[in-house]
Amino acid sequence: MAYRDQLQANGGCTAIAGAIGVVLLLGLFIVWPQYRVYQQRLAGEAALAEAQSSRQVAILEARAKKESAVSLAEAEVIRAEGAAKANQILQNSLGGPEGYLRYLQIQALEDSKASLIYVPTEAGLPVTEARRLERQQQP
Repeated sequence: MAYRDQLQANGGCTAIAGAIGVVLLLGLFIVWPQYRVYQQRLAGEAALAEAQSSRQVAILEARAKKESAVSLAEAEVIRAEGAAKANQILQNSLGGPEGYLRYLQIQALEDSKASLIYVPTEAGLPVTEARRLERQQQP
């Protein structure tokens, strides 16, 4: 009898396990499509959040570039105004524009490392040294 009771108990457990398996399998068939939809929705929300974050970063970078360009432009204007004032002071102290240009010419000649310098004459043409070359060729 004990063996028969044991078989009935085992058969009952197998039936219960089978029933649980069927319920789990049906539950999986019902839940799995809903889980996939939920997973795709979360992936879409993540992509949207990333796109919004990238957009905000791009906007902030553009604003920073704009502010930098404005600051550089203001600095350039200030530098140009300073240079203009300095040139005006030099020009006035050297007797006008002609004196200032002569001063700049002298500065350029001092900074030049050339061994031969042509200076313009009254006609605006440089003095040439054609005869110097003839003397060097004749021994």
